[in-house]
Amino acid sequence: MPPNNIFFHTEDISFALESESTTSNWLLKLVESHNKKVGELNYIFCSDDYLLKMNQEHLKHDYFTDIITFDYCEDDWISGDLFISIDRTNENAKTFGKTQINELNRVIAHGLLHLLGFKDKTAEDIAEMRSMEERALSMLASY
Repeated sequence: MPPNNIFFHTEDISFALESESTTSNWLLKLVESHNKKVGELNYIFCSDDYLLKMNQEHLKHDYFTDIITFDYCEDDWISGDLFISIDRTNENAKTFGKTQINELNRVIAHGLLHLLGFKDKTAEDIAEMRSMEERALSMLASY
């Protein structure tokens, strides 16, 4: 197996994944299932306030979001910085009747799917993205 270039950080909160190695292996398999290679992926977990400030500064959006993905992909190498609000994923889990870990994993996959080229601007794109998220979550269930 190639060296692990998937990293997990926190910015302004105290948070840790249950198993970084399981999550890394899952993400690596997800990338490989699209015939791509992992360059460097940085998942940064933060608060709503931190991500709102980034959304305002970098994207000129003035609203809360669950993830902002910065794409550094080159050719078949998938690389990026993915900022995820734990506040927002927890809130979304309540709203959608999901567990917090299920919603967090969906958002983790969602950001990576963007780096793999999937969009979510049109109804058709959203439907495909949701299908790919479900496929990704089913891959994780096999670990």
